[in-house]
Amino acid sequence: MRRTGRNWDDLRFFLAVARAGTLTGAAAETGTEHTTVARRILALEESLHLRLFHKSHLGYALTEAGENLLATAEAMESAFVGATAALGSAGQPIAGTVRIGAPDGFGSVFLAPRMDRLCERHPGLEIEIVATARIFSLSKREADIVISLSSPQQARVVTRRLVDYRLGIYASPIYLNRVPQILSKTDLSRHPFVGYIEDMLFTSELNYLSLIDPEASARIRSTNLLAQVHATLGGAGLCILPDFIASAYPGLVAVLRDAVSLMRAFHMNIHEDNRKAAPIREVAAFIAGEVEAAQALFAGSR
Repeated sequence: MRRTGRNWDDLRFFLAVARAGTLTGAAAETGTEHTTVARRILALEESLHLRLFHKSHLGYALTEAGENLLATAEAMESAFVGATAALGSAGQPIAGTVRIGAPDGFGSVFLAPRMDRLCERHPGLEIEIVATARIFSLSKREADIVISLSSPQQARVVTRRLVDYRLGIYASPIYLNRVPQILSKTDLSRHPFVGYIEDMLFTSELNYLSLIDPEASARIRSTNLLAQVHATLGGAGLCILPDFIASAYPGLVAVLRDAVSLMRAFHMNIHEDNRKAAPIREVAAFIAGEVEAAQALFAGSR
């Protein structure tokens, strides 16, 4: 008897294509070949007597029927993930892959150097850190744990405020030695800044240059915080940086430290379906513990 195709394994391929938008991306997500993905999608469409995707040179886009199926597929995925987490037996070794989505500074400078201790504790655990300036979708499984600068707008997300952190103005001795001494905030408008590309900001929480000085403008701009750090180290000008980032670079000098500062916060977010999964729970607890131990660092006590 020919199977109907309406089971979780078929819908897993459907979700992968819906999220990736291409067969190649879906193949990478499912660990198969793109021809396998195409075959499974065709079989699913034939079994349902529905066309689920519009195919073009740009990729795969959902049809109206595909959009309708998407909600059902995501509900099945949530049930599957929840059941898998519930079946995880206590006392078993923590194992598996946990993907963390985080801003590039937090992910690269704070998290990455600390992760070896967690992996030594749990040899079966593997960590993926996607350290980039973007918004991650937990519902689309782009990450298991997301560190964000604001509370998420996504449904069914468990969130906690991790820590408040301080930002200040920094420069390199190379730059400060060739310009007049900066004595007050009124001097800032005469200096070039290094900053973000405003029309590519992924969150308004990073749009803080105008808060420091309405007349300030960034002469060198990047979506990547570490690129800004290295431009500043090279003498490009002033830069607003988190204190916990600047503390990792002794070549940076605080400017008007007592007169100028900003506060922002990091939040840790986990999809409700995953919060009981042992590996994710263990990684989340580790991150929270490391942040708690580094309160002084985030508060700007260099």
